[in-house]
Amino acid sequence: MQEFVFDTGEYQLKYRLMPEGIAVTGYQGFSWAAQVPEEIDGQPVTAVDRKAFLSKKNLREIHLPTGVQSIGDWAFAYCSNLERVTIPGNCIRLGKSLFLDCERLECISGIRQSGEESAEEQQGGVPRKTDRIREAWPRETGRLLAAAVNQLEAYYLLEPASVGSTEWLRRWDARLEAVMNAEDQEGYSKQVLCGEEDYGSTDLNAFLQAKRQKKVRLAMLRLLCSQGLAPQARRYLEDYLTAHTQGCESEESWQVLLAEGEAHPEYVQLFLQLGCVTRENIGVMLGQMREDQPQMRAAFLRYQQEKLGYGDFFAGLSL
Repeated sequence: MQEFVFDTGEYQLKYRLMPEGIAVTGYQGFSWAAQVPEEIDGQPVTAVDRKAFLSKKNLREIHLPTGVQSIGDWAFAYCSNLERVTIPGNCIRLGKSLFLDCERLECISGIRQSGEESAEEQQGGVPRKTDRIREAWPRETGRLLAAAVNQLEAYYLLEPASVGSTEWLRRWDARLEAVMNAEDQEGYSKQVLCGEEDYGSTDLNAFLQAKRQKKVRLAMLRLLCSQGLAPQARRYLEDYLTAHTQGCESEESWQVLLAEGEAHPEYVQLFLQLGCVTRENIGVMLGQMREDQPQMRAAFLRYQQEKLGYGDFFAGLSL
């Protein structure tokens, strides 16, 4: 198989010629983002081969063109810093374990050519014609799709044609329910048997804490991306977060917020809206915040003054 090189000036894409177009076979470079073009030398890019971007740890974003119809096995696996991927909403074949070990993946966006129908439009709506490429599904849905593959281990939800539909959301929530209802200790025996070399610490408390923190992140994500969320499921997720705030038997909701709240202000707002902050625990929370968390501290102080009925004037000035 003869390979060619397309040089963008910032990075290089390896590719091969096929009867139906061009298949990208590899990537070389140090850019944090890779944009695969619609065409190379006048030929459409229609495929991404297996392992094409394997272990490219510098990449945070990869954007594919609308003409790609096939993405091979492990195409983006072990891209440990990958945060965002854009794939065609009409991609026909998706290989296995595309995002294996892409733990930082936050959003899988979909794009389609103007005039193509979304899953929702195909179910009875009128197709919206535009003169440009447009999003295939909302960003919130893209966040749920990323979580499906890197947190829920539900690759069967990676179906571009159905992403965001009522049935797709039902299946997503069914998988979430199974994860949330699983015993926290599930999987610990396997970790102990495999040892620290493969799974890290074999400490039971650390394992349970990590398992509950995972559930907290999933609950927060679904409440923030709440399209199609049933009232009963919403109450369950809200109750889980409030049952693990500071001062409870286990405090994983607060631990996640303390570690990630400054970078995710939407987590802070949700935490406050659910009543996870009370007169009894706000003092401890403020005391545990670091100096590099000014936005989160300010949000807590405003909440303290406006919702809890009192505030520390001088603490506010210290910001």
